[in-house]
Amino acid sequence: MTPAELSESLFALIQQLGDRRRQSGSETVLDLTPSDVTLERPRNRDHGDWSSSIAMKIAKPLGSTPRDIAAQLAEGLEALPDVASVEVAGPGFINIRLEAAAAGALARTIVEAGPLYGTGHIYDGIRINLEFVSANPTGPIHMGGVRWAAVGDSLARVLKAEGADVTREYYFNDHGSQIDRFARSVLAAYLGESTPEDGYGGAYIGDIADQVVAKFDGEIGSLARDEQQEVFRSIGVDLMFTEIKEKLHGFGVDFDVYFHEDSLHESGAVNRAIERLREQGHIFESDGAIWLRTTTFGDDRDRVIIRSNGEPAYISGDLGYYLDKRERGFDQNLIMLGADHHGYVGRMMAMVEAFGDVPGVNLQILIGQMVNLLKGGEPVRMSKRAGTIVTLDDLVDAVGVDAGRYSLVRSSSDSQLDIDLDLLGKRTNENPVFYVQYAHARTQSVARNAVAAGVDRSAFAPELLTHDSESALLGVLQEYPRVVAQAAELREPHRIARYIEEVAGYYHRWYDNCRVIPLGDEPVSDLHRTRLWLNDATGQVLRNGLGLLGVSAPERM
Repeated sequence: MTPAELSESLFALIQQLGDRRRQSGSETVLDLTPSDVTLERPRNRDHGDWSSSIAMKIAKPLGSTPRDIAAQLAEGLEALPDVASVEVAGPGFINIRLEAAAAGALARTIVEAGPLYGTGHIYDGIRINLEFVSANPTGPIHMGGVRWAAVGDSLARVLKAEGADVTREYYFNDHGSQIDRFARSVLAAYLGESTPEDGYGGAYIGDIADQVVAKFDGEIGSLARDEQQEVFRSIGVDLMFTEIKEKLHGFGVDFDVYFHEDSLHESGAVNRAIERLREQGHIFESDGAIWLRTTTFGDDRDRVIIRSNGEPAYISGDLGYYLDKRERGFDQNLIMLGADHHGYVGRMMAMVEAFGDVPGVNLQILIGQMVNLLKGGEPVRMSKRAGTIVTLDDLVDAVGVDAGRYSLVRSSSDSQLDIDLDLLGKRTNENPVFYVQYAHARTQSVARNAVAAGVDRSAFAPELLTHDSESALLGVLQEYPRVVAQAAELREPHRIARYIEEVAGYYHRWYDNCRVIPLGDEPVSDLHRTRLWLNDATGQVLRNGLGLLGVSAPERM
């Protein structure tokens, strides 16, 4: 019996209680759906396999005490064929223990489901646009962008696992003052001048200048300075962006759409957005400028869209881009922004409401915090090539792609993150990615050795899985679908990482206590065969979880 099946049975029993009360003439309003009937795994395994506090939530509308309701539900649960016992504890907790065979049956379910185990249907039919990284093509990707690369790609995988149609999108900022500063910096490097006061430093600027000269079909030195700057802008930005895409691909992150900011202004998308908002009565003109009245929707002040000199303000691109996404058919639009964008959220949500959409639904904004790389307890020195920042290359060169991605995803993205490179280089249980990958490699080693010893999966007797460590391992494996669903709903892929670390711990304890391969002359039994099912089920869950994080599941270590 799976947790979902047990929840459905409990919900059916609750509905029966409500029906009996209505038949007795009492008015009963149970505003309850199956998803409200949740089960928790008790911290103390002596309390059973599953626990529910639902009786305390429904006692009042049913006109009784929580313990009385819990007792009635317990009686119904005990009648189920896969339930061994039910106890009522405390103010009304229901503790449920399954028959060993019912609990152990999960091992076969997982193995047969394979990569599909843990997937769900929360977002079936929902189109989601996930915009992340979107680093300006003015330099190598810094650690803030790298964190979003790992988290964003993992979140896309988690949302897809719950049925969403996800488009990974990179917003390519090729319009505005930062690109001007980049072009001036590259031109200055070519001319042998010092870096402009507001420009970009680092050896990469000189590298880009050399590549532009090599790629340009003509003599740059014969051009006027403004023409030279335009050459370095167009070719330099293209070279920088090509490098960014290559680095991200090497990090396991690819995008479905690369959206150019320039296209918003060239295609008329900004003007269409302004006209749409004007029709809805949210546009006004003052002092020669065009404004959006965002204070109507809780913003601290109204926002200029087109300045009095005719130049578009920054928010104009946001208006055009959001409307463009909605016109492309996306139901939900997620944007992942850096820590310095907190003040940006209010105006964006006001914009969404001005369009007639729902803030927090049609547009969701996730804010990520800073990342610090530490070695020997001290901050990592800045990259010579980048000049002022620690980059994706710095991380990958130090620990590799797997450890880099895992370390960036395993903590909540709204908290500052310190990554200890010394720790990630260790092949010990202190290193979380090693701990999980080693657990998976161990499941594969056990499977290989089982074949050599004549143990196969020709028999499955789940009632034999009675050891405490087997019950505990099965209990944590049951949690995987719920963890994936939670990670998707809360936009928190770090929950997957913490969960598979827990699975690894339970597996290692089971490995120490229960043998898959007979000792000495001991004959192969159905217990050995059934334990192989459990071993392989654990490997599948670890593999599925690592896959959602974009981290490999090695067969040998």
